[in-house]
Formats: sequence, C-alpha cells, structure tokens
Amino acid sequence: MRSFALVAAGGAAGTLARHGIAEALDADRLFPWATFLVNVTGSFALGALLAVLLVRDHSAPANRLRLLLGTGFLGGYTTYSALAVDTDTLLRGDHVTLGLAYAAGSVFAGLVAAFAGVMAARKVVG
Repeated sequence: MRSFALVAAGGAAGTLARHGIAEALDADRLFPWATFLVNVTGSFALGALLAVLLVRDHSAPANRLRLLLGTGFLGGYTTYSALAVDTDTLLRGDHVTLGLAYAAGSVFAGLVAAFAGVMAARKVVG
C-alpha cells in the first residue's frame, strides 16, 4: 500500500506541474509548446533518474524514490496522450505538415533527451 501512496503523491504533483506549464505556455498558440516541453524535459529527467537508480542502487529506498519520482511525478508530468490529441487536432485543423512534424519531432526529441539524461547522470555519478 505504501508504493501506491508514493505513486499517487508523485503523480498528483507531476500533474499539477504539467498543468501549470500548460497554463503559462499554451494560451492562443497553434503549436502545443507545453506538451512538447514537458515530454522532452520529462524524458531527460526519467533517463537520468533511471540511470542513477537502476544502475547504481537496488535498495528499498531507491525503489521508493523510483516509484515517487519516476512512476509518480514523471508519469503525471509527461503526457503522451496529449501528444496524440494535439497531433489529431493539428491534422484535423488542416495543419498536416505541422501535425506530422510535431508528432515525429516529439518522439525523436524525447528519445534524444532520454539518452542525454542517461549520459548526463553517468557523468555526474561516475
């Protein structure tokens, strides 16, 4: 039950962080900058977190931190469902090129960010 509470608390905080970013960035804009930003930064952070916790530390406290921050916070913070909805909205709104570029660019940038997060964490923790 403790793991459920960790994931729930982290997820609530991550969702609130994402909502705050969306409120600040997406007013009257065609390109969904907030979704792009949270998915890319979340991918970087998850790559770094997992590089540190899964490679370096298999203890119970590390597992709880992974649940709180990885599954919880970053799971709530990132939003690939909004990526799908945003892409559909762009495609249906006759912004086909932008929609396809947004979808492909988001996935590519997320992969690059996750890799960069892993590499950055490895440099920091040695």
